[in-house]
Amino acid sequence: MSGSKPYIAVGELLQSLIPQKSPFVMVDTLAEYSEKGIVSHFLVEADNILVTENHFSASGLIENMAQTIALHTGYKFYLLKRPSPTGYIGAIKKAEIFQLPKVSDTLVTTVEVVHDIMGVTLVQAKVECNGALIASSEMKTALAQ
Repeated sequence: MSGSKPYIAVGELLQSLIPQKSPFVMVDTLAEYSEKGIVSHFLVEADNILVTENHFSASGLIENMAQTIALHTGYKFYLLKRPSPTGYIGAIKKAEIFQLPKVSDTLVTTVEVVHDIMGVTLVQAKVECNGALIASSEMKTALAQ
């Protein structure tokens, strides 16, 4: 999933695709989408509630990965012209934070769907900043029925 294409969703459209609301939105651009994955971007700003001492927190990185997963589900249902169901994080495995990004850094978060069976999705997520891997995790999510 790469290439220079126009962004798919930003602003109000993007915010309509995820359940989180300001000031707790940790994605700002839907850059790429496929059935098996998604790429989001997020500009870390100084007034973000998860910024401390000029750095975006580890909790913020986990939330960014989780919201990217939610964005994948939200956009999939948007394309189907159906309301997006509520989803929950069922498990976070192998979460690793290698570096905390600074204010003004842009995060590029890639999520790949490993399995999607009966509303339970297993994904691998990675966050890059300035071309370097700064965080990764494996998450399992479940949709409310």
